Amino acid sequence: TTELTEKFTPLAEYLSRQLGVMVSYVPARDYQASVEMFRNGDVHLGWFGGLTGVQAREAIPGSKAIAQGASDPSYFTYFIANPSAELEASDHFPDDIGELRFTFGSESSTSGRLMPEFFIRKHTGKAPMKLFTKPVGFSGSHDKTAELVESGQYQLGAINYKVYEKRVAAGLTDPELVKVIWRTPPYSDYNWTAHPVLEEQFGEGFTSKLQAALISIENPRLLSALPRERLIPATNEEYDGIKVIAKQLEMIR
Repeated sequence: TTELTEKFTPLAEYLSRQLGVMVSYVPARDYQASVEMFRNGDVHLGWFGGLTGVQAREAIPGSKAIAQGASDPSYFTYFIANPSAELEASDHFPDDIGELRFTFGSESSTSGRLMPEFFIRKHTGKAPMKLFTKPVGFSGSHDKTAELVESGQYQLGAINYKVYEKRVAAGLTDPELVKVIWRTPPYSDYNWTAHPVLEEQFGEGFTSKLQAALISIENPRLLSALPRERLIPATNEEYDGIKVIAKQLEMIR
């Protein structure tokens, strides 16, 4: 929480200056907590993953995805493996993995659970709980997934590609012990979602002004909180695919 507050406070201060209203950063305990805070009106602007953004917008009619990172429309997930899995990198979904110990990240993560589960179902015709003979894990975070696969506690895992590459670059993960064996097709992920109460509280057109303030950010220090090199406009429709999949998996109603 302390680290996130240090990262996001400068961004909040920037928005305060640009919009002429007080903006403060409110930390969330986890993915689902951020959705509940948005649902309850405790926050009016959220930096959500693809799934949690859909959940938040489904909970509050009239809410809008207004901005995303330039890389977010083409996000993807890595499937990573411990050497004991005896898997090699391939352009094709890995075969005969049902006997391996497998872990997702957080249960509510788009890149760590939702989309990996979608592709497992697509390629095998089975839900992960049916495909894998051993209990499927939920590590709670991408970093933890990398650690668990490297230790061998799990032989196979699904991880956000940015987290994996950042860990390898920092020397936190050995790519020989945690090998990328498959990469999913691209999908849309993170987004800024605005609550409709903003228009009521600050006047018509405020959300558009907020969107403009976000996509005009050029200061790397402000963008590093996300982290993204720049922001571009987003729309609800870009996440319709995730909504369909989430409904199939009964993660939204």
